[in-house]
Amino acid sequence: MSGAPPVSPSSTTVEEVADLLAGAVVSGKPCPPVRSRIPAGDVGTAYAVQRLNNERRLAEGRRLVGRKIGLTSEAVQRQLGVDQPDFGALLSDMVVAQGGEVPFGRLLQPKVEAEVALVLNADLPDAGCTIDDVVAATEYAVPALEIVDSRIADWDITFVDTVADNASSGLYVLGEQRVPLDDVDLVTVSMSMSRNGDVASRGDGAACLGSPLNAALWLARTLAELGDPLRAGDVVLTGALGPMAAAAPGDVFAASISQLGDVSVRFAAEPDNEGGRSE
Repeated sequence: MSGAPPVSPSSTTVEEVADLLAGAVVSGKPCPPVRSRIPAGDVGTAYAVQRLNNERRLAEGRRLVGRKIGLTSEAVQRQLGVDQPDFGALLSDMVVAQGGEVPFGRLLQPKVEAEVALVLNADLPDAGCTIDDVVAATEYAVPALEIVDSRIADWDITFVDTVADNASSGLYVLGEQRVPLDDVDLVTVSMSMSRNGDVASRGDGAACLGSPLNAALWLARTLAELGDPLRAGDVVLTGALGPMAAAAPGDVFAASISQLGDVSVRFAAEPDNEGGRSE
């Protein structure tokens, strides 16, 4: 367009990768990995892609309601060659009611993991905040299921792929039992998650960076340094307590986390061809 300001190569890259990931959502078809399009695997560029797509969603009327932390397992970090977690945004259209149903075709490649969620009642604006600050800012903990998803085909991801893809976020479910942190030891909680009545995952609080509170502290400090701190009312998904499990149409997942309670979700059965996704 004549007279338009020049676009830097990095800005072009961010927009192109963001468009590729957004296009996968619209088409219902996962896209190839995006790492080859991000120069030198630059994490800053990957987060810029994430930010652009989230800004687009916010402009469409969604609201930012919290954050999710990913890659809290040291084994997964080693697998991807990183030494820190990542984070993504939780938007207002991502929540599923306790015991609710995920519509068929809503996600591309869903997997489910059980974790501890924190709900805040105070801001955490200080990049030097402590565990005590996180505890003081937390209204309650609640059992949660995160339904992760990848817009990238076959979950063929590296660190920059998942960062660009909003930390492979999808949907989430919060249980109904709200527990003050004074009444729970998040390090020692044990988790069991079933799929259709069969155990699909087990774990404990220590599997999440030693404690879900450690994960929340990392997030609080990271976002404060970026000038976009956690705020009162935010939901924080602190990371998986055990392995994720793939979800298929008709599956029912239920998790029990000791000291916190239960949470469940079901996936709608695949409809006949007349009710399926239009191509």
